[in-house]
Amino acid sequence: MNRGTNLPAIGGFNRSVVLDAVRRESAGLSRTEIAARTGLSPQAVTGVSRRLIDAGLIRESGTVISGPGKPRTMLQLEARGRFAVGVHIDPAVLTFVLLDLEGAIVVDSRELTPSASEPDEVVALMARAIDRLIVDSGVDRELLLGVGIASPGPVDIGPGLVLDPPMMPLWRHVPLRRALSEATGLPVLLEKDVTACAVAELWLSDGASGGRSDFAFVYYGTGYGTGLVLGRDVLRGASANAGDTGHVMVDHQGHRCTCGRIGCVGELITPHGLVREAEASGVLTRGDVSEEALVEAATSGDAVDMRRIDEAFRALVAKADAGDPGALGVLHGAGRHLARALVTVVNLLDLDEIVFGGPFWAPLSRHVLDVLPAALRDDPALIAKHPVNLVESSIGVDVAAVGAACLVLDQTFSPRPAALLITA
Repeated sequence: MNRGTNLPAIGGFNRSVVLDAVRRESAGLSRTEIAARTGLSPQAVTGVSRRLIDAGLIRESGTVISGPGKPRTMLQLEARGRFAVGVHIDPAVLTFVLLDLEGAIVVDSRELTPSASEPDEVVALMARAIDRLIVDSGVDRELLLGVGIASPGPVDIGPGLVLDPPMMPLWRHVPLRRALSEATGLPVLLEKDVTACAVAELWLSDGASGGRSDFAFVYYGTGYGTGLVLGRDVLRGASANAGDTGHVMVDHQGHRCTCGRIGCVGELITPHGLVREAEASGVLTRGDVSEEALVEAATSGDAVDMRRIDEAFRALVAKADAGDPGALGVLHGAGRHLARALVTVVNLLDLDEIVFGGPFWAPLSRHVLDVLPAALRDDPALIAKHPVNLVESSIGVDVAAVGAACLVLDQTFSPRPAALLITA
């Protein structure tokens, strides 16, 4: 819990401290409780809470009698006081959400990523989809705080550039933040997709119980990566591109990766990698998918049609669901490869929890999780002696888009002590 200050020159910071305290307690807090939790004087809390009520960010939600004395007036977050839009860019699908202040999804939508993936075309599509989202929600545009984008990395979040994401060969140093802000008229933030997922889990698990503290978010979409949280802080790294764990080597006899090495986990377990293995081993044939999908399965590099890969991937999972031994072997193999990669992450950071999610996770999750817990626990390379909790994200397929919107909420309302520093 951040502590406030009673100096009048930094009322903006105190506002964030009070709002953050109220947000963390869904049942609400009295002004006396806020003062005790934040270190602010009762007079400061009274003044700040009045301004927050006037701004429509919190509300008085009734009184509570607890023992002798005056009843306590409770303050709660006004969930529909402000809103944020989140966008997730995946080479296969674009996901859009609109969140209220509590992080609840008001409305969401999806669009197939244009097959050409021309940046200008995608930006125009995103702007139209955001406008439709706002109209469908019935939300006053004046209450929108901004838009967050979760993009495949690498990114340069300073100038808001998407640098050269895999499977999007036309995207090179795209000024996405500026382009989308100009197209929508809204402030825009940019974040790497795996980091946005970690932000979503951290923000929405937050509360009086303390929420999650040290965990990895395993992102499974068109690509694979890991969002990292240590001591309740999201780990971004020197260039905000932390979490690119796809090049952890797990099989010295595996497929050659685009990086030139053999057996990188991302090359083996992503949807493209799995359908390539299934096609090469005869698990997927022309009777299961179209000829075009089989051709895409054998294609290497960035020039891959993800719609065809999606077709083949879902056919592979359907065969596994029906008990096909070959399909089960492919997915169980992915679970063991993933376990070996996670051993490296757990050993390096001493994590006690791993959260799984992403747009392609749900279809194959039960097959991967049939083998992954034991493979992780029994790996002789695992150093940690404490249990490692494996859970699936409760947010669902929208997790990266939700995280992108949470970035906007966090940027707007979370207390930032660095803002108090005096600069020249």
